[in-house]
Order: sequence, then structure tokens, then C-alpha cells
Amino acid sequence: MLYDLFKYLDGLDIPGAGMFSYVSFRALTSLILSLIISMVAGEYFIKYMRRKKHIEEARDASIDPYGVQKRGVPSMGGVVILAAVLVPALLLGKLSNVYMVLLIATIAFFGLIGFIADKIKLDGNKDGLSPRLKMLSQLLFGVCVGLTLWLSPDAVVRENVEREIGDKVEVYHMSESRKSTVTTVPFVKSNNIDYYEVFGFIQDGKVKRACGWILFVLVTTFVIAAVSNGANLNDGMDGMCAGNSAIIGVTLGILAYVSGHVQFASYLNVMYIPGTEEVLVFLCAFVGALVGFLWYNAYPAKVFMGDTGSLAIGGVIAVTAIIIHKELLLPIMCGIFLMESVSVMLQVAYAKKGNARGEKWRVFKRAPFHDHYRHRMEDGVKYLIKRPHGLLFESMITTRFWIVTILLAAITIITLKIR
Repeated sequence: MLYDLFKYLDGLDIPGAGMFSYVSFRALTSLILSLIISMVAGEYFIKYMRRKKHIEEARDASIDPYGVQKRGVPSMGGVVILAAVLVPALLLGKLSNVYMVLLIATIAFFGLIGFIADKIKLDGNKDGLSPRLKMLSQLLFGVCVGLTLWLSPDAVVRENVEREIGDKVEVYHMSESRKSTVTTVPFVKSNNIDYYEVFGFIQDGKVKRACGWILFVLVTTFVIAAVSNGANLNDGMDGMCAGNSAIIGVTLGILAYVSGHVQFASYLNVMYIPGTEEVLVFLCAFVGALVGFLWYNAYPAKVFMGDTGSLAIGGVIAVTAIIIHKELLLPIMCGIFLMESVSVMLQVAYAKKGNARGEKWRVFKRAPFHDHYRHRMEDGVKYLIKRPHGLLFESMITTRFWIVTILLAAITIITLKIR
């Protein structure tokens, strides 16, 4: 909105109007505005939810081993995050940019699904939205994202190519932008792999390319569902999901900025993607909203983000990675989310195996993985992993998970320079 207004004013030679043409100005303004909105709106939201008695009345005492009472804490705090992201994005973003539109649609759609799930819980059904319905909505949206990037004429890239000159290897980008199913993968030549190469046995070029795009859509759908659910599982401790996601958001912002500049893209040997500067503007609002939310969500939390926040956060992270063709880096970058999801699957599978033998078997003391560190072992249960024997403070667990996420973020970027 403001971008188009100031672009018009700049055409009239109005002093200062040209600032909005600089991505750095809009990105930093977006960060500041989202921080302020999140911090200010958070206080009013907490008061409103308490007044309406939209609070958690019951909480499992076993996950508060040190006696910290968290009853009466409002949920659905993700509404604050959504508002703090959408307002700057709509005001400062270039709304004709396909990537900006996709990201706005993503956070709005997943925020709505999460809001419905939270509302059902507040109305008395603690199970919330049906897992099948939630998964179906995620898969359908994933298909829409994949098809949009496939069919949109603005979603193009200029692939990076390595050229050997003597003992040196230079990286240059193709002169023309084109539709491509290429994605970034570390440890391989040019850091690229094309989905259509999976179908090397197909001789017809058009059919082969179409199969590549179909595979891209399927991968997109899987990634969106996996990351959004991973973020949802990670939201189990004060500040955990917000802090981890802010770190991941910064990492994606760096990759988006690099991908949108030919010189930096050449240095990291990744493809140049025109238009990703708007992704940076959105991500600055995203990170600012999460950091501002931590003002109230840090231990001991005064508000929980609920599914409204966690599903939206996961959706944004997944779609951003897909837009900048870095979705195959997510297992490293979002290693914490992956670990949380895997821990639940292992716990369920091992428990079923034990039940078949009439015994109680567990891999962890509790799943998702972060709860393993604050839960005591139960009598009569066989555990595969018993350490640590003591209990850790919630704030200590959260901080350590943040540190691991920072480490994984650094590794994600470093891998692009490894040949």
C-alpha cells in the first residue's frame, strides 16, 4: 500500500518519497513496526483474553516439576503474531510481488486453521481440530503453493553455473531468467539439483519436465505439512517455538537477501532469484513479531501462542524456503523441528511394540523431545533413554534449544561453501 503511494509521490519529486524504493529501508522499518505492534498489542490482548476468561484452566502438573503454576494463562497469542506480521507486510510490501502475496496468504491461512483449532479447545473440546482435517488443509494449501510457483510467470530464477579458469573456479549466472525446478543442495556440483533429473529414464523432454514439476509440487506439499507440524510440536515450552523460529527466520532472511543479489549469490554459489527482496521485507516483520512476542511468552509465560501461532510460523518457514529454492536445507536449518517430530513417531511406535507384549515401553521419558528433560521416569516403564536422571529448569531447556538452533543455522549457511 505505502510502497505504491510513495512510488507515485516519488514520481512527483516529493522529497523523501524515494526512501521506499530501498529494500533496506522497508525491511528495517518492517522490523521496527512489527516489534512495536507485538509488544503493545500483546498487553491488551492478554487483558482482553483474561477478561473474557479465554484461558487454560487445567495443566498437567507433571510437566511443571518445580511447581511453577501456569493456570489462567491466555492462549491464542498467535493472533498478536499474525497482526504484527500482516500490518507491516501490507503497508510496506510490494503487493504485486508473487512471493509477498504467497507469504501473506500462507500466514493468513495457517493462522485461520490454528485459530479454529484453538477456539474448539477453548469451547471445551481439548482435542481441538481433527488431526485428519488439519493435515488435509495443510496438504491442499501445499498443492496450491506448488501450483502457483509452477504456473506464475514471475516465479523465475537465473541458475548459477561453475566455470573453470585455470586453477580457479568462477561462478556466473545465466543471462535470462526462466522457470526452473532446480533447488539448492549442499555437497554437490554447483550446489544444485533439478527435480526433473529423477526422471532421466524418460526420453521425451516435455514429459520429463512436466514430471519434474509434479515432483516439485509433491515435495512442496510434504515440506509444508512437515514443517508446520514440527513447529506445532515444538510449541511446548515458554519461548521455545518463538525463539527457535526467530533464529530460523533470520537465517532465511540472509538466504533470501543473498538470493536476490547477483554478486552475493555468486559468492555463495546459489541461484539468483529476482523478486526475493520482498521476502526479506516479510521476514523482517516475521522476526520482529516473534521477538516482540517473547516479551510476554518468555519464561514464565503470560500468554501462549497456541495453534494460531505455531501452525502459521511453520507454514511461513516452509513456504519461504520453497520460494528461495532452499527447501532441502530445512532438515538442517529446522533440525529442532525434525527432532521433535521424529521423537513423537519413535515414542508411539515403541510404545505400540511394548503394548503388544503387555509391557510399557518408551524411548524417551516423554515426547516431544523437549519434555524428556523435565519429566520423571515412571515405575513399571522400560525406557531406552534414561539420561538425564535429574530434571532441568524449563528456561534452561529453552535456552539450550535456542543455542542448538543457532548452531544449525550457521551450519546451514556454511555447507553452501563446502565442495
